[in-house]
Amino acid sequence: MSQTIGYLKETASQTAGPYVHIGLAPHQAGFDIFQNNFGNVLVGAKTKGEHIIVEGRVIDGSGNFVRDVLLECWQANSAGRYNHPGDRQNKPLDDDFRGWGRACSDFATGVYTFQTVKPGCVAGRNGRTMAPHISLWLVARGINIGLNTRLYFSDEEAANAADPVLNSVELPSRRKTLIAQRSQRDGKVVYTFDIVLQGENETVFIDI
Repeated sequence: MSQTIGYLKETASQTAGPYVHIGLAPHQAGFDIFQNNFGNVLVGAKTKGEHIIVEGRVIDGSGNFVRDVLLECWQANSAGRYNHPGDRQNKPLDDDFRGWGRACSDFATGVYTFQTVKPGCVAGRNGRTMAPHISLWLVARGINIGLNTRLYFSDEEAANAADPVLNSVELPSRRKTLIAQRSQRDGKVVYTFDIVLQGENETVFIDI
């Protein structure tokens, strides 16, 4: 007996959201559903190095703040070593430093925040030294594939000038989009790093 097979139509595509906060950062969304909440605080009381705050906003092509973006950061400790078995550098680990964090932008202000330490220099490909930096990955509604970028520090001019990744960006004006500006507020060191998704001052994104 013959049978006619009906083929289903392709399901419509869906970008990240609108439940990205609930699924990946439920604590910030007001849901206490995970035993371990992977939040935006990477440090403890005993973490070595200069404790800093990294904050900023994600800005779309119209100049508006993106208020539902999720960001992840990955960085070395203050000695310049990653908390990962693949890092074989002869540098000390810090048991009180996680090295990875996840944050969401504030629904009201659009500001994201990480509490961390300023990382040390790390060895890159071919042994070339990379300036202190933090790797960032972000995703939000309207972004089909997560975007990767790097945050460098404004008070590391000499190290930045020799960094192989920064030097791969041809225009100095574009390199500036990767530099976080240092300031102090209430006795704490703050680095401000806004990420612009489109437009004249678009942040440099890295194809990994």
